[in-house]
Amino acid sequence: MTVDELRGTVVMMAVSGGLDSCTITHWLGQQGVQVLAYTADLGQPDEERMEDVRERMLACGAQEMIVADLKEDIARVGIQLIQAMARYEGGYWNTTGIARHVVVAGMVPEMRHRGVTVLGHGATGRGNDQVRFQLAAQMLDPDIRVYAPWRDAAFLAAFGGRKEMIEYCNSHDLPIRATHEAPYSTDSNILGLTHEAGELESLATPASRVTAEMGVFPDRGPDQTQAFEIRFEQGIPVRLDARPVDPFEAISLCNETGGRHGIGIGLHAVENRFVGIKSRGVYEAPGLELLGSCYAYLLQLVLDRRTRRIYDQMSTIIAEQIYQGYWFDTATQACWRFVEHLNQLATGTITVDLYKGNIAFRSAKDVPHTLYSESTSSMEDVGEFDHRDSEGLLGVLGVGARALNRAGQTGL
Repeated sequence: MTVDELRGTVVMMAVSGGLDSCTITHWLGQQGVQVLAYTADLGQPDEERMEDVRERMLACGAQEMIVADLKEDIARVGIQLIQAMARYEGGYWNTTGIARHVVVAGMVPEMRHRGVTVLGHGATGRGNDQVRFQLAAQMLDPDIRVYAPWRDAAFLAAFGGRKEMIEYCNSHDLPIRATHEAPYSTDSNILGLTHEAGELESLATPASRVTAEMGVFPDRGPDQTQAFEIRFEQGIPVRLDARPVDPFEAISLCNETGGRHGIGIGLHAVENRFVGIKSRGVYEAPGLELLGSCYAYLLQLVLDRRTRRIYDQMSTIIAEQIYQGYWFDTATQACWRFVEHLNQLATGTITVDLYKGNIAFRSAKDVPHTLYSESTSSMEDVGEFDHRDSEGLLGVLGVGARALNRAGQTGL
C-alpha cells in the first residue's frame, strides 16, 4: 500500500512517540492523510508519562491521540509466556513479539468504532514487527488494510534513515528526543526491554554496552544472597514472599527484585528472524526470568516423562508462533489448550536464592500434584520400590536390545 492510495483518507497509526512515529505522522499529514495516533500503556519502564506521548504526537500533526491502558492485558499474556515457557530459540522471552499482538488487539476495536479500515505502523521492511502487525490485524479483521511507510517508495525516497528523519523533524520544530549519537534502539514494556541495531549489530560489541534500565548487570548485584518465595496456584503467581499479588504486581515486583540482583539483565541472543536473516538482540527481562525459573522448578515436580516431552514440543511451537505473528491462529490456540490443562497441576510454593544473576533452588513445599516421593526415590531400603522388581523389567527390555544386535542394527 502506498501514500498515493491513502491521500484524503484516514489511517490509524500505532505509535510510540519516538523518532519514527513523529516523522511518519507529520509526513503523512503533509501528504494529505489524516492520522489518528494510537499508543498503548504497557507499563513501559522508559516512559515516565504516557501523556508526554500524547503531547508529542498531537504536536506532530495527529488529528486524535488514543492512549489505551493495556497494562493488565500485557501482564496477563506475560503470565501465559511463563506458563508455556515460550522463549524463542531458548533465549528470548518474546517480550516485544507478544506486545505487538496485545497492541493490535487493542487497536482493532478502536478502528471499528471510528470506521477506520487502514492500520499503519512504523516497522521496517527487514524486521519481524511488520509481520506481526499485519498478520495479527488481518486475523482479527480480514477487511483491514495495512500501511507500512518503510515499504513505501515515496517515504523511502524522502528518508534514507535516522539521519534524514532527525533533520526533517528539526527543520519542522517537531518535539523529538532522538539524537544522531544514539548507539542503539530500544523497545520496552513491563515484560522487558529489547535493545538492537546501531552498535549492537557488531558482534564485537559486548552486551554490557547497553545501559541496563530494569536493574544492574550481574557483577554489580548485591554481595549478599536473597531468598525469594513464590506461590503458584494453577499456574498463576498469587503470592510473593507471602504478599498477595495480581499478575501485573507479580511481574512488576519480580522485575524490581530480579533486576536488583542482575537476573535476566543483558541477555544476548542471535536469532533467526521470520524474514530469513539473523539479528542480534540484547534483552532485559528480570521478572519473566525469575518467575519462569521458579515455574520451571515447579513443573519438574508435576510433569511425568511423556507429558514433559509433549510440553517441551508445545513450548517450542508457541514461542515460534508468537515470534512470527501467529498468536491468534488455530495452531497456537490448540497448543495453548494443552498448556491450560497442565496449569491445573501447577500449584505449589517455590523458594530460590538470588545472587549476581543466578537463581538457585532452595525448597519446594505444598505441591499437591507432585510426582516426587522422597521414599520412592531413596537409595535406602524404604518406600514402595522393590529393587528386585527391576530384574523383570530389564529382562523385558533386554529382548529388544539383543534383537537389534542380531539384526545388525547396532554400532559404536
